[in-house]
Amino acid sequence: MLRCHALAALLAIALPSAVSAASPQSFKGEYTVSFLGLSIAKSTFSSHYENGAYAIEGSVTAAGLARLFDDTRGTVSSKGTISGKKMVPQAFRADYTSGKKASAVDIRFANGAVTSTRVVPAPGKRDPKNWVPIGAGDLVSVLDPLAATVIHADSLDQVCGRTVRFYDGEMRADLTLTYASKGTISVPGYKGDTITCRMGFEPVAGYRKGRKALNYLKNRSRMMVTFASLGQTGVYAPIHATVGTQIGTLTISARRFEAVQ
Repeated sequence: MLRCHALAALLAIALPSAVSAASPQSFKGEYTVSFLGLSIAKSTFSSHYENGAYAIEGSVTAAGLARLFDDTRGTVSSKGTISGKKMVPQAFRADYTSGKKASAVDIRFANGAVTSTRVVPAPGKRDPKNWVPIGAGDLVSVLDPLAATVIHADSLDQVCGRTVRFYDGEMRADLTLTYASKGTISVPGYKGDTITCRMGFEPVAGYRKGRKALNYLKNRSRMMVTFASLGQTGVYAPIHATVGTQIGTLTISARRFEAVQ
């Protein structure tokens, strides 16, 4: 069963967003999450940008065979401002229920730095011998899991070749993007060029040493993310992603990816 911060981190891999322009803009993305070829979740997200501010809301539900074992439903939201080519988050929240159990993560920011984090239920006591604590410097100039999905670039060629610093309410990690290939894609709402980046994962703080899943993501997992342009905004968002895990490949694919009025 997914912890709330883990759900947010998963969604961060492939959810759309955009940048504010002179006139209001809205975007919608619908995704299917599959594991070993079987659908396990569906998500729908909408985002709105106006007067230098952004707001993103979405939902995710278990689907297919996964519903037989874990009927998880969740919502996520992020809001903030846009400064130059950077998203500057103000607040992030993720809520989900699994059966009768409810969990939540609430993160607040000021000037790009985390000012407060609330996790429900609260994490248990950490063993200082094997826990990497978060320091004050770790939470400066970071993005929440939704804002971290956005790549601002002058062209498709400049999307890869960067490091994204994000914080999900418990763990601070870096995602490195390096160029892999170019291509094209066609889904409802979008047809055009894409660029695929190989994604590296580096836990920074807020995690248990020796955790097998994290070590696999860092050292052995093959993670690929394909980005597409959101209109003429100069913003690129994931439209397809694959993540290798210890027991198989997780795939996230857009069923719809479009600008809406």
